[in-house]
Amino acid sequence: MSNRYITSHFPLISILLFSLAFAIYVQGFILGELANLGIYSGMLEFISESGIKLTLMFLLLLFFFMVFSALKLIADTTIELSMLFFSKDEEGNELNKVRAGSWIYLAASVIAVLLAQFIFMVVILFLLASISYFVFLVYKISNTLSLSGLIGFIFFQVIFWSVFVLAVVFALLRLYNSFMASLPI
Repeated sequence: MSNRYITSHFPLISILLFSLAFAIYVQGFILGELANLGIYSGMLEFISESGIKLTLMFLLLLFFFMVFSALKLIADTTIELSMLFFSKDEEGNELNKVRAGSWIYLAASVIAVLLAQFIFMVVILFLLASISYFVFLVYKISNTLSLSGLIGFIFFQVIFWSVFVLAVVFALLRLYNSFMASLPI
């Protein structure tokens, strides 16, 4: 039995598992900080401990799910846009071959959940899965690209993601600096 849609749910499961891994770590961090600040004991007067943990886990899971879903949407759009610019494949047959690469993210997300207490390892796993998927993508579509098309495809992806990451870091630094400047000394 062969069905091309059998792996169609892997991206959703991967996003959920990576979101869970990040949410577990951030929940522990937030609860620790609330306890250090003395706020957690006051919260326990109004909500049970399990209620606080479940609510926080739900909100963090939802937040990270939205972030990873947006990143997947952006990644799919940039891949298809670069295929439009540089590929000779007009029917999208090569994109169907690439969908098998969702196994990479699925395996990495399962490992990430197991290592959820170590945020550095989870980030490294996500970055390794992304780089591995990119290499898999380039390998699978290389037969429909000329040499200049392959170079253009790779540069398009690298430049887009570099600019995207730098823009996010720049925006976060500006926000941080404005927040720090507004604090009374």
